[in-house]
Amino acid sequence: MHQNYYFLKQLAPWLQAALAGKTFVEAFSQEKDEIILVFSENHPELSNPFFIKATLRSDFACLSFPDKFDRARRNSVNLFQEFNSLVVSTVRVFQNERAIRIAFENGSCLVLKLFGNRSNLIGFDAPGNITSLFNNKLTADHQLSIHILDRHIDQSFEAYVRSGMRHEILFPTFGKLVSTILKNRLATEDRPAKRWEMIQNLLAELNRAQFYITKIDLIPVLSLLEVGEDAVMYDDPVEALNAFYFAFVRLNGIEKEKAEMIRLLKKRIQQTDHYLENTFSKLLALESAVKNEEIGHIIMANLHQIPARAESVELYDFYREANIRIKLKKDLSPQKNAESYYRKSKNEKIELDRLHDSLRVREQERIKMLEHLSVIEPMESLRELRAYIKNNGLKTSSNISTPVAELFKKIEYLGYIILVGRNAKNNDLLTKQYAFKEDLWLHARDVPGSHVVIKNQPGKKFPTPVIERAAELAAFYSKRKTDSLCPVIVTPKKYVRKLKGMPEGAVLVDKEDVIMVVAKGE
Repeated sequence: MHQNYYFLKQLAPWLQAALAGKTFVEAFSQEKDEIILVFSENHPELSNPFFIKATLRSDFACLSFPDKFDRARRNSVNLFQEFNSLVVSTVRVFQNERAIRIAFENGSCLVLKLFGNRSNLIGFDAPGNITSLFNNKLTADHQLSIHILDRHIDQSFEAYVRSGMRHEILFPTFGKLVSTILKNRLATEDRPAKRWEMIQNLLAELNRAQFYITKIDLIPVLSLLEVGEDAVMYDDPVEALNAFYFAFVRLNGIEKEKAEMIRLLKKRIQQTDHYLENTFSKLLALESAVKNEEIGHIIMANLHQIPARAESVELYDFYREANIRIKLKKDLSPQKNAESYYRKSKNEKIELDRLHDSLRVREQERIKMLEHLSVIEPMESLRELRAYIKNNGLKTSSNISTPVAELFKKIEYLGYIILVGRNAKNNDLLTKQYAFKEDLWLHARDVPGSHVVIKNQPGKKFPTPVIERAAELAAFYSKRKTDSLCPVIVTPKKYVRKLKGMPEGAVLVDKEDVIMVVAKGE
């Protein structure tokens, strides 16, 4: 929360008292992603100097305020020289934004934009034009308008009710930690007035001059709420920020790497818990609903009661001993309508089997991640930690991945695995990350559709029946689904390329064969 709006709102008045009337002496950088701002009372004598050290790395951005700073004679560069010798007039935080404005008497200003991995220092002249940036690689900052940094949001009770009691709309500045705490507090309360009172109580806590240096998942955190482990309270925002900065930069190798792995594992466990909860609810709804096969049986048992060209009919459900209303296609006979429901029942069974398999895979994965967590947490040796991560394939977050069966349709045919993309974004993921150069890639020709991949088996040729089955699936999951015959591209994945700037799902195929098939689903 060292970049949280409510913390910056308390830091800004302190900076106002420290900087108002002081002269901007210089800004220089002697390390990548770090800049030092120097102010003093009597320039050039550097009487009573004040230093702001802005660390603006993509993985860590933070302000700190050293008592003194000795500039290196070499390897340092002057920056923001257009502000040299200007006198500070005011310092304030932008409304509902994580940015601090240091304004000078001539109307120009420096803006400390503390947007996580997009943090930057930006200079503006009096009319509001950008004069210089610290990190020029943040291209969006070149078009940033200072006039839109103040965000005026109606934060009244009436606006809260109009938003459907979604506090995120009124208070986007809470951030993840505060939002999680508030969500837990509001979990059992449905009354708007009471929920609003709880939000106001939280705001009062955030606006107190109490700052905690604590640890969450082994990483130091500056918090406005007493959370985490080993919390130490400060009543001075600058003292708290300096303490946080030094605690963070002093993390040693084992603490950093262990904390990152624990964070990834806990995040994945949380995602798995959400998935299990949602999938179980879906499975329960499917299993408790009237089955398509049962509807087919009910129709067949009551053929004589169904009038011609009916769009719906009420029949006796002998499974539940009550009447049930069944939708029908008026152009089909009762027998054909029953056949339609029987066909649907096959897909219904496939979906139920898929959900059961997916639940089983995810539950096993969750158990394994909890085992990894229990082994990693007590580790004190960096070598032991790295060896465990390598041996168990936990090097990056992408290795703690979603099972393939959840990402794509997975069909096994004659011992081969066929994967089918579910949408354009999913197609990209299948082709770019899950397909290897010797796999076989298929797609209905000249129309939108799913990417289909047959996984290669080393030393074996792809059997013709497997290729034809995959082609039938590619045709079925395309805009040519209803054609009598569909041309399907078949090529090794190594001949499939995606150029920069191409839309999701779009690729170039350098070499292809085409086969004609009838579309056929699962």
